[in-house]
Amino acid sequence: MTPPPGAAIPARHPDAPAPGETLGAHYEQCFGCGAGQPYGLQLEARAGEGVTVSAEFTVKEAHQGAPGLAHGGVLTTALDETLGSLNWLMHVIAVTGRLETDFVRPVPVGTTLHLDARATGREGRKIYCSGTGRIGGPDGEVAVRADAVFIEVKVEHFINNGREEEIKAAMADPDQVRRARAFEVNP
Repeated sequence: MTPPPGAAIPARHPDAPAPGETLGAHYEQCFGCGAGQPYGLQLEARAGEGVTVSAEFTVKEAHQGAPGLAHGGVLTTALDETLGSLNWLMHVIAVTGRLETDFVRPVPVGTTLHLDARATGREGRKIYCSGTGRIGGPDGEVAVRADAVFIEVKVEHFINNGREEEIKAAMADPDQVRRARAFEVNP
């Protein structure tokens, strides 16, 4: 999923969070980043330089696939959430169009996975990005990596397709920032 020749280099929005700033959950019930999901990843992403982010999450017993090891789908979700966070730095609403994951080594329960992601190109509504998950620290061994294409959408994508009860609750939130952020990242 390499950006096509002539694709633009993604630009960081002037109002994007500063490097090192925690991005916070975009929606309390998000399985990837929401604190309202006891079995979720509760991933915490931080803005990096340019259009990059870093994040961490610790593999819990509820995240197992094989005994004592993280489920591949959970690792993919962690990368998807991290890659999706890049859109906050560009102030773009986008959904995952395609995600390709390579599993390099097993990730044991109790391990903290150190994730990083970067936007690599943009053409029209398509945003190309890549990420890795490392064990043993931010410079540790690569355990999982992914390439993705996100597709820019309008907020109506969520309003027209989401469950009415949750959409109404998000739209009724008096906090304008939380209300807007509920619709910023892929469902």
